[in-house]
Amino acid sequence: MPSTCKQCQNGHAKLDFEIAMAYQPIVDLAEQTVMGYEALVRGVNQEPAWEILSKVNIDNRYAFDQNCRVKALETASKLGLDACLSINFMPNAIYNPENCIRTTLAAASKYNFNPNQIIFEITEAEKVENPAYLTSIAQYYKSLGFRTAIDDFGAGYAGLNLLANFQPDFVKIDMELVRNIHREKPKQAIIKGMQQICQELDITVIVEGVETLEELSWFQDRGFRYFQGYFFARPAFELLPQPDFSLLGHHMLNDSTLTAA
Repeated sequence: MPSTCKQCQNGHAKLDFEIAMAYQPIVDLAEQTVMGYEALVRGVNQEPAWEILSKVNIDNRYAFDQNCRVKALETASKLGLDACLSINFMPNAIYNPENCIRTTLAAASKYNFNPNQIIFEITEAEKVENPAYLTSIAQYYKSLGFRTAIDDFGAGYAGLNLLANFQPDFVKIDMELVRNIHREKPKQAIIKGMQQICQELDITVIVEGVETLEELSWFQDRGFRYFQGYFFARPAFELLPQPDFSLLGHHMLNDSTLTAA
């Protein structure tokens, strides 16, 4: 990979369409608090993510990745976010981590956002063109004090091979494995295996896409602590939605089985 790219040298990355951010909370069920928010791209007129992502191609994905980081930090700062901020990044858009991280650090400084609050999510939904290079990026980010997560774990592309080479701070279980988990034994077996692996590697698990009390209960009964999904709150456009813990029974909120699984 080249040591610099033109857009890094120019100090900016222009994008030919506008973006905005929605935010969804990641909850700590044991503490009944929000441990962080994930920034999710939207159009400025609240167009859904898929519509915006359909405009991303090989020529503008670097600019898109950089603009998403800046917009996520800018909006989070305006909203007064004082928890962690989880930002997705496109690994195939990173040309050189030492140079390309400058935009993120500059934005964090400009908007008075503590870089230690940033979590970079590597999504499994994008096929990684160079797995070894992705590992080096993640390791570099970690050396700077950023925390990292593998998003959509179990969705397909990176999976256990990535986990074998790099251990992130968090793994976010893909929502397709979560859906109807209480009724599907093959999914249950897979999740139990993931839980054991992450416990042995000291990786915190976040359960994504929780929509029903039955799904939540299954995970809670097995010691999972961190959750994200419509059950607690939908993503909110340029807002920090608060999770609704009132939907939970009193016994669930005081369950001593919750761990940092």
